[in-house]
Amino acid sequence: MSDCGFGDFEFERRFFVDSLPAAALAEPDPVLIVQSYYLAAEGYAMRLRVQSSTVLLDLDGTEDELQVLGDFASEFDFCAMTVKGPMVGGTRYEAEREIDVSVGLEMIRLGGARIIKNRYALWLGGDGWVVDVFGGANRPLVVAECERGGPVTDLTVPAFCVTEITDDRRFSNESLSTTPYGTWAGEYERELTERGPRFLQGFGHNTLETDTR
Repeated sequence: MSDCGFGDFEFERRFFVDSLPAAALAEPDPVLIVQSYYLAAEGYAMRLRVQSSTVLLDLDGTEDELQVLGDFASEFDFCAMTVKGPMVGGTRYEAEREIDVSVGLEMIRLGGARIIKNRYALWLGGDGWVVDVFGGANRPLVVAECERGGPVTDLTVPAFCVTEITDDRRFSNESLSTTPYGTWAGEYERELTERGPRFLQGFGHNTLETDTR
C-alpha cells in the first residue's frame, strides 16, 4: 500500500529475468513466501500470503507447497490477506490486512491456488527492488520488480532485466497460480526470441544498463 498520498494503490514495474542476479545473492535476508489465491479473474485477486524470514529453500521444482507449510509451520512469521484490482499503466489497487499466522496457514492448506517463491530485496541506485525466484510448477521463472510510492518513471533498468512484463497478465502471481509458467515456458522463450525485448515507453525515459559480464 502506498504511503505517499495515493491510498490503497501500488505503483510498480515488472521484468522477466533469465537468472538470479549476483546482486540479489549478496543480500542477507531473503524471504520464503507461500501464497494462495481464492479469486483470480480478469485482473482481480484475493490472496493469502505467509512468509518466513528464517527459511530459504532450494526451489528445485520438486517442492510441494502443502508439505512446506507443514514442515516449516513454526518458521512462518507473517501472514496477510490482500485484495487486488487490475493493473492499469503500472498502477494497481491493493488493500492488505495482517492476520494471525496460524489462521492463515490453515486457510492456505484448505484451499486456493498456491505458488511458492524465494524473494530477495536489494537497493539499486535510489530504488528498492525485489527479485522473486519461483519454485514448483512455475520453475524456472525469475521476476524483478521495482515499486515506488508514486508512478515508476524515468527508471534505470538493471542489466539483468531481459524484457518488461508490467502489462503482461500471464506473469501476474494470480495467473501463475492457475496457469504455471512451467507449462508455457518454451512458448514464451520462442516468443521472446522472435519479438525481442521491449520496455514500456509511457513512463518517461528508460535508462538501460549494459550487461558487462
